[in-house]
Amino acid sequence: MTAGQSLSDGAAGVALLHLENGNLRAAHEALHLAVDGGVSIAAGASLFYGAPALAFVLAASDHPSLTHARDIVADGTSTVTRHRLHDAHRRIDAGRRPHFAEYDLIRGLTGLGVVLRRLGHHDLLRDVLDYLVRLTEPFDGLPGWWCTNSPDCHQPPPAGGHANHGIAHGITGPLALLALTQIDGITVDGHTDAITRILRWLDMWQQTAWWPQTVTLTDLNHGIPAPRRPPRPSWCYGTPGITRAQQLAARATDDRTRQHLAETAFSHAINDPRHLRQLTDRGLCHGTAGALTTGRRIAADALTPISLAPLVSLHKRTLATKNSAAGFLDGTAGTSLADAASTLTSWDACLLIN
Repeated sequence: MTAGQSLSDGAAGVALLHLENGNLRAAHEALHLAVDGGVSIAAGASLFYGAPALAFVLAASDHPSLTHARDIVADGTSTVTRHRLHDAHRRIDAGRRPHFAEYDLIRGLTGLGVVLRRLGHHDLLRDVLDYLVRLTEPFDGLPGWWCTNSPDCHQPPPAGGHANHGIAHGITGPLALLALTQIDGITVDGHTDAITRILRWLDMWQQTAWWPQTVTLTDLNHGIPAPRRPPRPSWCYGTPGITRAQQLAARATDDRTRQHLAETAFSHAINDPRHLRQLTDRGLCHGTAGALTTGRRIAADALTPISLAPLVSLHKRTLATKNSAAGFLDGTAGTSLADAASTLTSWDACLLIN
């Protein structure tokens, strides 16, 4: 792999920062680094790597100097998406369970759907939505998104598999994309039913103001998740990402009661010191920048005002590590975007919060 073409931790993410800031010269330099080793349209290409990542970044600018590059990576994104859809439907037809990388935001078809939405490629986006509807259909008494692989690459998978809830790797990513496209007026057969199935599952596992990161077969049999305390309130796996997805779903289905409940859960989480103190870095993925960026979108759409003061204060107090990388998800490019609180290019759409 060539790290430059990574939106997560490569030059592509740095280019996104420069495009948001209007610094086209610096963006060009970063983009040259991003494509120096070629641009991938292989099976591992995704929203955060390869042609789709660069398509997302380049869509942040309509400058004529980037037109040719935009067209090339847009075509590459379509090619990747069609191959991934073919493999996913073949897997479903064969009665096999997925790995979350098939469907998730970071590596899967949900992330590719984010790129297609940004590019305005609605026909292929609808094909992705058709797949997500299939993904939500129950299979052998379990959700269609029930995974066989481990949520932690350093640990063996739990016996019987798991359901993943995080917006980065779990079912709230598809939920957010289904909700956003319904708000956009881009829908497919079974669209609202798919949203409803995911919401009902999340309702089963809500613990006051938080949700477990995963649910195993043991948890399902006991009717209660093994973790007895909330995970850190991060964008990737915590309450901010999960409640933003639910808030969007509530808006998409005109369910003001659910919207209020989602916003209340978020507000409770960011006002609980025991919850907040688990955020110990400034990154977008796991840290204060991601929680704050997500919180801004939640607050902007909230039915009643939500103060983000606890998050703002914590973000200001949290120090960058000495060896902070320049990347987007965990590095200084992402924290700089969060610090600026500017979204002229809708850069935060890659977090599936907008």
